[in-house]
Amino acid sequence: MKSVEIYLKDLDPSQQAGLERVRSITKQVVPEAEEVISYGMPAFKYHKRILIYYAAHTHHMGIYPASDAMVETVGSKLKKFRTSKGTLQFTQDKPIPESLLKKVITFRQKEIDRLRK
Repeated sequence: MKSVEIYLKDLDPSQQAGLERVRSITKQVVPEAEEVISYGMPAFKYHKRILIYYAAHTHHMGIYPASDAMVETVGSKLKKFRTSKGTLQFTQDKPIPESLLKKVITFRQKEIDRLRK
């Protein structure tokens, strides 16, 4: 199993930059989250649950917040990034705005916190 660093090192520079941005913002929002590789993708776990997955693909990058409720709640702001249930796709030229990414991560964190009670 690869480490997150090896996964990112093997990408082209624009994808590295795009995913490093997701990684950095996630660490900023939830510093206690643990970095892991799960299903072959980098991910963050928070209290033993997946906070988000993120990955590079041939023509885009994606985040997978693992939450249908998040997609329903954040809704229309995600429309231009959403391609399928629970998947948000972006490119280096059209990144997910930082404020929206933080909102997605914070929603997932709160969702996990509620599940722990």
